[in-house]
Amino acid sequence: MAEEPEEPGKSFVIFGRDVAQIPCFRNSFLYGISGGIGIGVLTFLGTSRTHLSTHVGFGSFFCGTIAYWVACRYQWSVRRFEQQQLREAMRRQALYEGTQVERDLDLKSA
Repeated sequence: MAEEPEEPGKSFVIFGRDVAQIPCFRNSFLYGISGGIGIGVLTFLGTSRTHLSTHVGFGSFFCGTIAYWVACRYQWSVRRFEQQQLREAMRRQALYEGTQVERDLDLKSA
């Protein structure tokens, strides 16, 4: 029996967008799911009320996912902005290298 090769580019698409390409998506949901399950189980162990524990578990999943998403995307945006600034500074350094502008900048920074 011949095995079919698996597709290496297989991904999950929501609303026409590949979620594997969205920064922070995977980690947000993994932390949200694990937190929701953990808090739901702890609530059930503490109260023995299934209805309450499912609501608390889902609420903590939702809040944990959103909170991690916001924090992660903020940090991602900050790093991206810093990378753009560094890229522009490196481009300017290469452009001014060996010119009078570089010498003037060196004198100002010293």
